[in-house]
Amino acid sequence: MFFFFVGGLEQQVLQVLKSGAGKCINCGSRADLVDYEKVLKLFFVPVWRWPGKEPLMHCPDCFLFFPPPTRTGPLLDVLRCASCGRPVESNFRFCPFCGSAL
Repeated sequence: MFFFFVGGLEQQVLQVLKSGAGKCINCGSRADLVDYEKVLKLFFVPVWRWPGKEPLMHCPDCFLFFPPPTRTGPLLDVLRCASCGRPVESNFRFCPFCGSAL
C-alpha cells in the first residue's frame, strides 16, 4: 500500500502595514511591511491558518518574506547581489565580488 502526501506550509500576506517601507534583499525593488499568516495546505486546500508573530517585509516582485532591518544594524538599505548573494552597497553598479551587474 502506498500513500502520497501532497501538501505544504506557506506564508500569505494578511495586511499591508506600510507600503514601500524598504528595499528587497533579493531583487532590490520596493518592499512592504506586512502582517502575515502561515497556512498549512493539503492537496492545495488550506486546512489550518495561524498568524505570524511579528511583522515582516514582503517583496511583491519576487514574493520573498524577510525580517525588517533593525535600527541598530550596520546598513538599513542592504542590497544583495542577485548572482552571488553577497551584500553590496546601494550605490554600486557592479558586484565587487563576482562582477555581475546589479
